[in-house]
Amino acid sequence: MPLIAVLNGPNLNLLGKRQPEIYGRETLADVETACRTLAAELGLDLRFHQSNHEGQIVDWIHDARETAAGIVINPAALTHTSVAILDALNAFEGPVVEVHVSNVHKRESFRHHSFVSLRADGVIAGCGTEGYLLALRHVSSRLGARNRT
Repeated sequence: MPLIAVLNGPNLNLLGKRQPEIYGRETLADVETACRTLAAELGLDLRFHQSNHEGQIVDWIHDARETAAGIVINPAALTHTSVAILDALNAFEGPVVEVHVSNVHKRESFRHHSFVSLRADGVIAGCGTEGYLLALRHVSSRLGARNRT
């Protein structure tokens, strides 16, 4: 089964607790459960991580070069600042889908620029936590994974 790395950036550990009017009430554990359920249906294996530290996310992307067929990434605030994450993603050869729970384009202007989008094969924003599932479906489609639903 192809392995997909689902990587989450700063403050996503507070999903469901921090600004629920923007990010909703689902927790990151809820997101992981939903992703694992869908991944099994799609015939994918999943590695799910969250870190508040940029270097840790870069290390997981480096690891994905050797172990994963695709990456779903919600870099959170690092979206707008991290050339290091962009450089790491540029060294990854599989499909990459960038996810944002909120519609970043309806928010503060500094959120409108994404370094990650320069590498991403797709960007999903404003679909709530369902964006993760859409991203997994897209990666599965790009990989030609069996057992699509």
